[in-house]
Amino acid sequence: MAEAMPSGLPLTAPAAPAIAAGLLAAFVGFASSFAVIVKGLTAVGATPAQAASGLMALSIAMGLCAVILSLKTRLPVSIAWSTPGAALLATTGMAEGGFAAAIGAFLVCSALIVLAGLWRSLGRWVAAVPAALANAMLAGVLLGLCLAPVKAVIQAPAMGLAIVIAWAVTAKLRRLYAVPVAVLVAALLIATTTTFPAGSLGDLWPRAEIVMPQFPLSAMIGIALPLFIVTMASQNIPGIAILNANGYRPAPGPLFTTTGIFSLLAAPFGGHGVNLAAITAALCAGEEAGPDPKARYWAAAISGFAYILLGLGAQAATAFMTAAPPILIEAVAGLALLGAFGTALLGAMKEAEDREAAVMTFLVTASGLSFFGIGGAFWGLAAGGAVMALGRWRRGNRQPGL
Repeated sequence: MAEAMPSGLPLTAPAAPAIAAGLLAAFVGFASSFAVIVKGLTAVGATPAQAASGLMALSIAMGLCAVILSLKTRLPVSIAWSTPGAALLATTGMAEGGFAAAIGAFLVCSALIVLAGLWRSLGRWVAAVPAALANAMLAGVLLGLCLAPVKAVIQAPAMGLAIVIAWAVTAKLRRLYAVPVAVLVAALLIATTTTFPAGSLGDLWPRAEIVMPQFPLSAMIGIALPLFIVTMASQNIPGIAILNANGYRPAPGPLFTTTGIFSLLAAPFGGHGVNLAAITAALCAGEEAGPDPKARYWAAAISGFAYILLGLGAQAATAFMTAAPPILIEAVAGLALLGAFGTALLGAMKEAEDREAAVMTFLVTASGLSFFGIGGAFWGLAAGGAVMALGRWRRGNRQPGL
């Protein structure tokens, strides 16, 4: 069992497998989902410059967080941006107050994550949210983007099919590389078929854009609360589980608190939040990162350094995407989220007694319903919770023999 090592011990030299695993984790993590991040930020009102700033802030925040936590704990603590959270933003749309209100929601969500790490009761309350409802909400959030590859094939058959086929063939050979290959194919198609206006790709050097937050109640309920639940339920808690499965036993509280602090720092620049990684965590914590479990922390640290460097290209990447046909970018984002959608849907329908409530949560969330400026994710949880409570009340009051 690889417990956290005292931070005062000298660092070991990184081995070649750890370096390779760390670089691969950063490339896969960035290439597989940066399109989702930009889509989510622009959906809640960010300009291209603000979206680029947010992408850069997230990359640097998760890179620094991974480096600090891994070297301090001597554990392979991988950090990622919240891809499901970005998908939530993409389906929520602009709140009252525009992007400034979204920034306020990011700050409140980050503060809640810090509080969850410091106050165990809040973490237990999040864990107490029925898994069926949390998964159904996530599946409803992801549905729209996961339909994008189909829409791309309908609207642009040649390019849409090329992207989907590249993804499918690569997935059969090595699933880990499927989305990055789809990204490369999409980038090649966009570059060779799209006429970019002069200067549309912007400067290569990124620029930070600070946005003063606003805190309307509708954004706090419709963005901050669902974003907090999605981040904790689909990222932080599974991230701890991945570490545990590989023999590491970190204290969850300090990890949650640290990711929340870095999220707070990134929020004014447009970052919606960083958290413990799940998929890339398996790369850095598994045997791919080297035979010695006590030296694998270097894989997570190396991935952190790589994320910082990748963040410096955020301006060019975002400008390229915003000048490209939106349906192709959405198609790549949808392919990146298919695995998460399938897992969420399976988790939502797993228990027969909760299935009706899960279906209600899924349908209301996916519908895009909005009341009082509050998006469908919150109302989906509310509707599913009401159906679940009613069902349990009826079962509790059912008399034998009737």
